[in-house]
Formats: sequence, C-alpha cells, structure tokens
Amino acid sequence: MSDVLEPAIEKFAEGDLEGAVNMLDDMCKAHKDIAAVHHTYAEFANMLNVEAQEDKVPGGKIMMAYKKAMNLDEENDEYIVDFADFALECRRIPAAVKEYERYATRLALADIPTDDRLYMAARNLVDAIEVIDPTKSNNMVMPWIKSAIKWSVGGLGYTPEEAAKLLTEE
Repeated sequence: MSDVLEPAIEKFAEGDLEGAVNMLDDMCKAHKDIAAVHHTYAEFANMLNVEAQEDKVPGGKIMMAYKKAMNLDEENDEYIVDFADFALECRRIPAAVKEYERYATRLALADIPTDDRLYMAARNLVDAIEVIDPTKSNNMVMPWIKSAIKWSVGGLGYTPEEAAKLLTEE
C-alpha cells in the first residue's frame, strides 16, 4: 500500500502539494479499493485548501474521499477522527459530533481514556457553536455542548462524574 502512495508522498516532500493532490486524485480512480489512497487524498486536498486559503478542491469532494476511506476500513480510528475534524471545519456539526462520538466509543471499548484529539475537538466544537448560536440557547446545541464538556474533562483525566463531584465540593 505504501508503494502505491510513494510517488505522491515524494511529490509532497519535494514541496509540490498541488501536484501530489492531482496525482492522488488519479490514484483514487485507479485504486478504488485502497482506503489509504482516499484518506491521503482527503488529507492532502484539505491541506492544499488551507494553504491556498481557498477551495482549490471542493469540500464535498474531500468529504466523499474521507467517507470512502472510512467505508473501506471501518476499523481505522484515524480515518474516523480525521473525517470528524474536517466535518467540524466545514461547520457540519451534526456529522462531526456523530463521528467524534463514534471515535469516543471506540476509545472507551479499547479502554483508552479520552485523547488529545477529542480534547481539541471539544474546544473547536464550542467555537463552532458560538458562531451559529452565540447565546447557546438553541435546544439543538445542548447535546453538542454536553459532548464537548465530556470530552474536555476526559482530556483532563476525569470522568464526567468525577469532574461534577470535584466542582461541587466546598
């Protein structure tokens, strides 16, 4: 698999991000069943858009590449959380929260505490909510805020119950 990606990664290492994205776009067509190709395309295309400060690659196309990678390799936690990060960047909050929750559940099942990705997601989620509902009064955002709080206290090493107890102690 890394052999397939090697030419695009070399192009990226040479400083030609746009060339790497174009090469990966062709690879996605030729290697429809290799999740890493689709994931790498999505990551590099998103990087290209951020670097250019414009959508050189349509966001919908990037999102579809992330989804394709997740569908091909449903057990890859990195694909799940990278998709969630991208969805949040695009202000697709319900999709982002859904995938972050799936990622959090997978971590819990593996007996892994909340990690840095969820901790950062909490802050970014609250920032996104403040843009769409500065007063946080819409009932739709309350479950999202609860998730953000749960992830943030988890990132500090506490369960929600431990954090609530600590905050209510005299």
